[in-house]
Amino acid sequence: MADGRPTIQIAMPATGEAEWQALREPLLSGWLTQGPKVAAFEKAFAERHEADYAIATTSCTTALHLILAALEIGPGDEVILPAFTWVATANVVAYCGAAPVLADVDRTTFNLDPQDVARRITKRTRAVIPVHLFGLCADMHAIAAAAPGLTLIEDAACAAGSSLAGQPAGTLGTAGAFSFHPRKSITTGEGGMVTTNDAELAARIDMLRNHGADVSEEQRHHGPRPHLLPEFNMLGFNYRMTDLQGAVGLVQVEKLDDLIDERQQWADYYCRELADVPWLQTPQCPKGWRHGWQAFVCYVDEASAPMPRNEIMEQLQARGISTRPGTHAVHMLGYYANRLGLAPDDLPAARDCDKYTMAIPLHNRMSTDDFAYVVEQIKEL
Repeated sequence: MADGRPTIQIAMPATGEAEWQALREPLLSGWLTQGPKVAAFEKAFAERHEADYAIATTSCTTALHLILAALEIGPGDEVILPAFTWVATANVVAYCGAAPVLADVDRTTFNLDPQDVARRITKRTRAVIPVHLFGLCADMHAIAAAAPGLTLIEDAACAAGSSLAGQPAGTLGTAGAFSFHPRKSITTGEGGMVTTNDAELAARIDMLRNHGADVSEEQRHHGPRPHLLPEFNMLGFNYRMTDLQGAVGLVQVEKLDDLIDERQQWADYYCRELADVPWLQTPQCPKGWRHGWQAFVCYVDEASAPMPRNEIMEQLQARGISTRPGTHAVHMLGYYANRLGLAPDDLPAARDCDKYTMAIPLHNRMSTDDFAYVVEQIKEL
């Protein structure tokens, strides 16, 4: 607390009575694992994102892993991804035995640089994973032009409800993967979702998430022979969402557009009120994009700032305002620096985003006074 004021958290989930009540049905019915609530959530999420298929999972990480596994990406293959992203984007490639190839990003959008993607394509390249970082869709059209013939897999962890030229995230590539972690705009606690318009790929992912079984537990339970076990013809995983999460997700997805509209209102407020802070570059949304505003990530110009980025974050924390770096540069993390033999300067834009980005609070449980206080304290620095 600062001067008696509770700390303004960097993010808080917009959950309440409706989500609490939604848990009653699965708890009372006794159907807690993947079942009818997950199926209803998948249907609602697919409809909102104009996707033919949605497959719920335990996290966005497992959603991405399922997509790569279903595409049979493995040893000898390369997958290009941005160097400025959460480490899970690279990890899923490594899980498959393939080689993650890091490309640089744009310092303004924080998203994958299409020109650098083109420079990193080899005969071994199988796919590109653009990340819709912080809720802003990557320029999928430019990336597709830079990587003709390659499979595009959307890491849409932050991008529920986002779109590009009117087309929702999750339908801009072969498949997309979403996160429902509590820092995202909608949440199921943990949880993820795959979206795709490819029927064969969806069927394969559906089986892979359930140990490789040819039918789900719900199908078997309601079928004519529930006493017989399914057939297993592929090596699968246990990546199933629970019906408790599905029940919460079903309530949350109905709120999605209202939550994003409110975040847009306050993102606009931040951009207006902080425009005269010369050392702080606020995020922008290009014309034709709908930003999901999972986070409000600024870029600190340390040359004109009153102090280094980390000291700014410490000062704001002392004043009751939580901040975070935008995310990290994967090539500067110990495991990947050693594995890939990369130095920080090898991907300079990602390096700078790692050092100079700063997320300030933006979520649906903040008050008007909270937003005004954040602006006031940043200006006082």
